[in-house]
Amino acid sequence: MSVVPDVFSGRVAWVFGDDFDIDLVIGVENIKYYDPDKLRSVLMQAYDPTFADDVQPGDVIVGGRNFGYGHPHYPAMIAMRNAGVAAVVAESFAPGFWRGELYQGTPLVSVPGVADAVERWDEVLVDWRAAMVSIPRTGQVLTGVPPSQHAIDVTQAGGGLNLLRRQYGKASA
Repeated sequence: MSVVPDVFSGRVAWVFGDDFDIDLVIGVENIKYYDPDKLRSVLMQAYDPTFADDVQPGDVIVGGRNFGYGHPHYPAMIAMRNAGVAAVVAESFAPGFWRGELYQGTPLVSVPGVADAVERWDEVLVDWRAAMVSIPRTGQVLTGVPPSQHAIDVTQAGGGLNLLRRQYGKASA
């Protein structure tokens, strides 16, 4: 049983450019916090003070090349997930970000050209298993590199710990 639907619709909550350090969405001074209320209070304050109020469950984040580079800290994406962000679609991901967020169960979709194809608040249809993004505003359908079977298994389980528990007969995390 998957905790993530294969295809979902949402809005583009934000479009980040190339080489974006994900820690900046909460501010580097907040990377040691894990409290959801604290993280929500600082989420995207440097970019859009109303972001946390405007984002809705199912929205996606879009990035350019090498999205999430830097140290693989988790609080920024904890804040994004708690705000309702369902997935990250980017042209490519930094290895540390990819590994860390995959093992948190976040659908990560690699689609070349996506950062230039969408605008903030565009409706999108995302098929994360096929690495396909449909943009109704323009009629474009972009396709990237589908995830490996292991990445699909981890994402469907809701993260690496849940996958291990399923494989070894323990309750879900």
